[in-house]
Amino acid sequence: MSEGVPTGISVLPVTGLPEFSPGDDLAAAVAGAAPWLADGDVVVVTSKVVSKVEDRLVPVAPGEDREAVRQRAIDDQTVRVVARRGPLKIVETPQGWVVAAAGIDASNVSGGALVLLPEDADASARALRDRLHELLGVQVAVIVSDTFGRTWRDGLTDVAVGSAGIPALVDLRGAVDAHGNRLETTQVALVDELAAAADLVKGKLAGIPVAVVRGLPFDPPEDDAGTRPLVRLGPGDLFPYGSRDLVATRAPSTDLVPRPGELDAVAAAFRVATTALPEFPVVLRYGGEDDGVVDVHLPERATTTAALNLGALIGAVIVQLHAEGWTTRWEPVGTPGGSSLVGRLWLGSPAS
Repeated sequence: MSEGVPTGISVLPVTGLPEFSPGDDLAAAVAGAAPWLADGDVVVVTSKVVSKVEDRLVPVAPGEDREAVRQRAIDDQTVRVVARRGPLKIVETPQGWVVAAAGIDASNVSGGALVLLPEDADASARALRDRLHELLGVQVAVIVSDTFGRTWRDGLTDVAVGSAGIPALVDLRGAVDAHGNRLETTQVALVDELAAAADLVKGKLAGIPVAVVRGLPFDPPEDDAGTRPLVRLGPGDLFPYGSRDLVATRAPSTDLVPRPGELDAVAAAFRVATTALPEFPVVLRYGGEDDGVVDVHLPERATTTAALNLGALIGAVIVQLHAEGWTTRWEPVGTPGGSSLVGRLWLGSPAS
């Protein structure tokens, strides 16, 4: 090596691999094509190859509408719909990924099949890592990659959907930078960066499903959680619902566990609703006793116009509360004798 030339990492394609079919020995094929694998290498394998050998295929019968089969497969692999536009669906998969079309692929496969994501790509990565150690005697890390789009950005990139022998996240929180600033939120998605780097030599049309990243220092995790640390759902998910599907995702709950803050939440939701729907003016009042129930009243006579306006606002309020993470149930109340009470809004968390 010439003096002064910096060292770094290299990304190497694994060429000469066959077309894979269910039941094939993927590790043996990789070992045969890359006998030069060494300790510390990171083997990045496209998920499609893993899915093929694990028979994660959906057959398309001759004469059958492939797109109709694909849509059914997407529905089968959907835990919840996050957003949709026409036939395009962004969904959460059983693995926890939020991805277009449930990650189901129709490219680089015959017209008689569709490819699902691996059922458990972390387990697939562990098995491949162990088998490569058995065949070649090397300690490598393995990443299973797939092509995802990104929110608010055009273009595709490969990310990790499975990993073994390498930390998915490198946590730099608490470290101090060169200017003395303490890092508060920085966690580097190391396996995603490696998946994207590997795709530079694999490509989408070159027919190279495996690449090796060499020269990257890392410590294998003692408690290997695979790619689970990358999944951001639940309270950490700031974008849980697509705007077109928010109403459809709401389901009224019969069993609620009260939680504090319902009056403040209702007040905020009514502010949002009245701002969003100024064409539905109505005078109302509401209140409760921190018991998970908020009563809604019409102080004046319940005319048809007032009832319609209030109904519009209540609908918007319920959707807003749902978007804020509340579980709700609306109970209309009759008004015998001119009672001002028109309904009770129950709020809380779902009963376990």
